[in-house]
Parts: sequence; structure tokens; C-alpha cells
Amino acid sequence: MKDEYIPKRIVCLQPSATVILASIGELARVVACTKYCHDLVPEIRSALTVIVSDSWTAQEHEILAVKPDLVIASVPYQENAVSQILRAGIRFLGLAPRTLNDIYKDIFAIAGTVHAYERGNAVIEHMQIEIGNLQVATRNLPLKNVFCEEWGKPLIASQPWVEELVSAAGGRFVGQAGKQLSPEEVLARDPDVLVAAWCGAGNRVPLEKIVRDRGWQKMKAVTDGNVFCIPDEYLNTPAPSLMKGLRALAHAIRPELFPVLTGVRRITDVSHNDSRSGQG
Repeated sequence: MKDEYIPKRIVCLQPSATVILASIGELARVVACTKYCHDLVPEIRSALTVIVSDSWTAQEHEILAVKPDLVIASVPYQENAVSQILRAGIRFLGLAPRTLNDIYKDIFAIAGTVHAYERGNAVIEHMQIEIGNLQVATRNLPLKNVFCEEWGKPLIASQPWVEELVSAAGGRFVGQAGKQLSPEEVLARDPDVLVAAWCGAGNRVPLEKIVRDRGWQKMKAVTDGNVFCIPDEYLNTPAPSLMKGLRALAHAIRPELFPVLTGVRRITDVSHNDSRSGQG
């Protein structure tokens, strides 16, 4: 492929695109990204990298000002900004992953765009091997029912790729992935493990408060002390960083077998206002 066809100035409007470019060794092509990209990929912090709004709040003037030759975004998009980008003749790569297979395709698409096919394949294979190894390690263990939520008000279950990771880690996902449900519906399913990973909240989900406010004190996960907060970026960024989420889920489901990751929080008693909490 001729160099003139390979984008040299990329704008990333979602952290997943930045993480993928970092994983294949092409971070130097990023000339602008969001503040969330900075949080998740610290090595991109540079005076040469401009901060722009994300896919949903995208401002076309910010993007056009850095003269990109490729913009990568992910759902939900700001349609007006996308229209402006396309009208300006700039290549646009829009992602909308739901499953792990979608994420693999996105990695391959981005790697192909920057002519890094082999590195993209290597990243995908590494993810598949890690998932496969965990499936082997947990396949003879009894399944545990796991509820994972990506948002608290309204209560929304985590995305389908999280359901797949839960399965690989020896769990059975409770509820319909990516859909809204009521606290009463979750309580009726009485999960063994409760995981909160709210978008944009890092690891600051108020575990004790949501249990008490929702009336979940008698839920099996609560009485057994299996209530966890997994950092948002471990589970909600559809990129190779999901492998941290996989390991965090393995710990949440089988804490006696798998080590805790930095940033994962667990509460063991919410029966009193002065409830005890633990943090990894």
C-alpha cells in the first residue's frame, strides 16, 4: 500500500479507538482525541495532541481545525458533526460494536486502515487466547448468576460483550444485556454476584447507597458479600482494555481463585449506616 493512502492525522472521538491504536503501536498518528482518551491512554498526553469533544458532543470546528485525514468515532454519534466531517471530504470510520466479535472486527478495521494488519491480528489473537484460557480454568466450576450494570438511573444492564466476558469467567449473566430493567426485576433474579460499572464513574459507584436505596439488602450477592465496583474503563470501552475487565470479573465471580485488580472495590456489609467496605 502506498503511504499516501495511509492516514497520518487521526482524530479519535472515543477512547476505544485510541486504545486500539495504542495496542497496535500507531498512537503517533493521533493528532486530537477526547479527555477520556487521555484518562485511559496516559501516554498520549502531549502538547501536540489537541483535546476535542466526544462522539456525542462533537464540534465540527474543533475537528476541522486540526486538519485530519481520518476521524474515528463510535455510537452514539452527533449527526450534524458527522455530516460536516463528510461534507469536508474527510474520511470517517464509524464503529457500533455490541459483541466481542464486533470488537475484533473494529480492531482489524482500524489496523487495516493504518496498514498494520499483522499487529491487529496479534492483538485479536492475544485477546482470544486470554478468554479461552479463562474458559478452560472455569469450565468445571458451578456457574454463578451475575448481574452487571452500566448505569444506575435508569438501571441498565451491561453490554452484550460484558455478558460474553461473564460467561468466560464462569458466570451466567442475569437479565438482558444492554436493556433497562427495574430494581425489583433484578432482586427477583437474586444474583450471586453484583457488579456495578457505571459509564463515566470510574470506580466511584456508591455501592452501599444503591443497595440500600433499591432495597437489595436481602439479595444473595449482598448477604454473601459479593458486591463489586469494577472501573468503568475496564468493561465499557470496547477495545483490548477489556481484558482487565475479564480479569476483574474473574475475581468478582471467584475471589478465592483469582486475584483482585487495582481499582476494583468490594463491599461485604451493608446492614448498617457505618458499613464496612474494601478496596483493591
